[in-house]
Amino acid sequence: MPLGAQVSIAGGVDKAVLRGWELGCETIQIFTKNSRQWHTRPLSEGEIKRFQLNLRKTGIAPVVAHDSYLINLSSPEEDLWRRSVEAFIEEMARCEALGIPYLVAHPGSHKGAGEEEGLRRIAEALKEIRARTEGFRVQVLLENTAGQGTSLGYRFEHLARLVEDDRSLGICFDTCHAFAAGYELRTKEGYERTLRELDELIGLHRLKVLHLNDSRGGLGSRIDRHEHIGLGCLGLEPFRMLVNDERFRSLPMILETPKGHGMDIRNLTVLRSLIKA
Repeated sequence: MPLGAQVSIAGGVDKAVLRGWELGCETIQIFTKNSRQWHTRPLSEGEIKRFQLNLRKTGIAPVVAHDSYLINLSSPEEDLWRRSVEAFIEEMARCEALGIPYLVAHPGSHKGAGEEEGLRRIAEALKEIRARTEGFRVQVLLENTAGQGTSLGYRFEHLARLVEDDRSLGICFDTCHAFAAGYELRTKEGYERTLRELDELIGLHRLKVLHLNDSRGGLGSRIDRHEHIGLGCLGLEPFRMLVNDERFRSLPMILETPKGHGMDIRNLTVLRSLIKA
């Protein structure tokens, strides 16, 4: 299975591939632009070519993109909702230009409008986005969330409703978020129950990417705080089960753990040590 991490695009997206290779990644996740700014410079033809050349040289695959933190497709505020739709389409276009197959997105926050209205808003946004990106190869993956604040997607039922409306959508599963939202992963029984529920409501065939993060918050805390593998409330056992689960052998498993000197290498080493020969 491809193991990797979120890596910086400082200096250009092509540099991210080399950073991932230096860390020992087989797959990477990137932002295609500054995640905390609405506006960005366009990708140059040279940057795109260098990005693709570096992928061929290193063998890293697939590259997964994550959308901007500013985007909120379930916003009740019309101006922010419209800006989010336009920014998301731009993100998809950047993925398409780079040949990135997956764009991971949080469903968004309803900001007090209520879950029903929030889910309706994101369904409306995704419908427009799909219509305006017809023919694109990049697939949108909705990520489960911890449910902090008014965030949607902390229940599998939320994602199931959105996928039912748009069969082109896939899913990204985050271990920290699932645990913080109340899904048990630490025991074999809890692990299988959680994945069975995911399969029954959404379908494991829609699962395309896994985010491997330990959690600083406890079960059901709804606190979105990632921790290094084995050093949080999840411990090592959920990751041992995931990296040895034959159902996920071909899926990219990506770290979003806190950055620090050598910590990505440390976390990748821990994950690889859990894989049974």
